[in-house]
Amino acid sequence: MGEERRVHLSKSAPEAYAALRAFSTTVGRLAAEAGIDARLREIVQIHASQLNGCAYCVRVHVDGAVKAGLDADVIAQIATWRESGVFDERERAALELTESFTFIHEDGIPDEVYDQAGGILSEAEYVALSWVLVAINAFNRVAIAGRYPVPPRASSPETPIPDAAASAVPGGPHVHADGTA
Repeated sequence: MGEERRVHLSKSAPEAYAALRAFSTTVGRLAAEAGIDARLREIVQIHASQLNGCAYCVRVHVDGAVKAGLDADVIAQIATWRESGVFDERERAALELTESFTFIHEDGIPDEVYDQAGGILSEAEYVALSWVLVAINAFNRVAIAGRYPVPPRASSPETPIPDAAASAVPGGPHVHADGTA
């Protein structure tokens, strides 16, 4: 990957980026009101970011997951959730929904995914998770288009730097559906 200079949408159009941040804050509030806890929000945001290839957002949400109490084993299993036994039925439904939203251009939200998620999640939870997924997919596109950097951490892996990824972004950090940068 080349080192050419990229336009950073957050810096070049701060008013549009502020609107995306405000949207994400609203979505975070809706998720909290629907009973979507930080653990589940971070799991789906990590997975969407993995699927989209957004290293920047993966880092932001791994840091958020650690703050939410997820351990390294659970975080490492997100990419292989179908083969893993560490996720409960609700998390598995949310991960399936994550894949459908991230690859919505392929099949939309298939009836079987909608029905499965609807049989496990309440309508309010389904709606909130859907908006979380809309928000993270938007942030992934902003970060990927700008090739936001993800440099090696200065500290040991045991000591995550919560704002390291956010401070690396020209124009400042971004806020995701959980209300964090």
